[in-house]
Amino acid sequence: MITKKQIQGLPAYAPGKPIEDVKREFNLTNVVKMASNENPYGASPKVAEAITAAATETAVYPDGYGTQLRHALAEKHSVSEKQIILGNGSDEVIQFLCRSYLTAETNTIMATPSFSQYKLNATIEGTTTIEVPVRADGSHDLDAMLHQVNEQTRIIWVCNPNNPNGVAIDKETFFSFLKAVPDHCLVVSDEAYFEYVEDDAYPDTISLLDQFPQLVILRTFSKAYGLAGLRIGYGITSETIAQAVDPVRPPFNNNVIGHAAALAALKDEAFIQSCRQKNREEREKIRAFFEERGMFVYPSETNFLLIETGIPGNKLFQAFLEKGFILRSGEALGYPTGIRISIGSAVENKAFLEVAPSVFDSLSNEMR
Repeated sequence: MITKKQIQGLPAYAPGKPIEDVKREFNLTNVVKMASNENPYGASPKVAEAITAAATETAVYPDGYGTQLRHALAEKHSVSEKQIILGNGSDEVIQFLCRSYLTAETNTIMATPSFSQYKLNATIEGTTTIEVPVRADGSHDLDAMLHQVNEQTRIIWVCNPNNPNGVAIDKETFFSFLKAVPDHCLVVSDEAYFEYVEDDAYPDTISLLDQFPQLVILRTFSKAYGLAGLRIGYGITSETIAQAVDPVRPPFNNNVIGHAAALAALKDEAFIQSCRQKNREEREKIRAFFEERGMFVYPSETNFLLIETGIPGNKLFQAFLEKGFILRSGEALGYPTGIRISIGSAVENKAFLEVAPSVFDSLSNEMR
């Protein structure tokens, strides 16, 4: 059997190590996962109540249009429900956009390092991917990205804040960029970490939709809302783009429990505010530890930090794994001597900071 040429040898997504596997491998009782940027505080208590109620509805297909969730999202963002694209995580919305707009005759532009799913899905469609390195401070080089645009360009991906470094683009820079992008080219602003952003200079992209009809905004319930296990994401864009993309969306791509959980999560803004505050406080503790050791910490507006340590990322990953902490090696993210750490709870971060000095001292001595 012969597969499509462009997927031959293409690596599959590699998720982090499961906690139970780490426990068995290293004979550990407690393992803390700080690798996938999940919310350590879980989801709103309202979500568990909604899931319990929805558990009696699993014998029937979900509403394929996601009517209630569409209405709730449209009301929250002051847009039409016809401007919403519902996905099985925002990853699936990325897939929809690639399938709808990219072909072997087109190209797509993205920063590097950035979220891996842009390039993966574009490659599957056989399009040409153009990667523009981020600046030294981790920010998108939007001017350089603009210089790559031509008549065949169909999508420019802007991860804001960027994963894996957490750096955000300010509203003036983004607005100037949008004004320079030709009408035939979509601009996708991937805002998976939107709820954690506290910088007043961050763009209000939804207010720009009327002015820039080629703009697509991605949001998710997987991060601050604590619903990573239920896979609910969405896009907000013009009605024209949303309706053009809809035919590639599989029937019933969100499930009954996911719909119910997302609706409940939207109603508890106080929970999100609390998570944002605790994340900020705990993130600064982790940041302070690394900066006191003279390491560069990227200025993150998310629930994770990327640190340049001077030590090979895989070595750090392994050393912390043996201590019961699952981190993310920078070697897989485009930062060979970096480590990415999801911000945990106060208890988890305290445990990490108690172990970290000895790990870094040991590895630093080993490298001398």
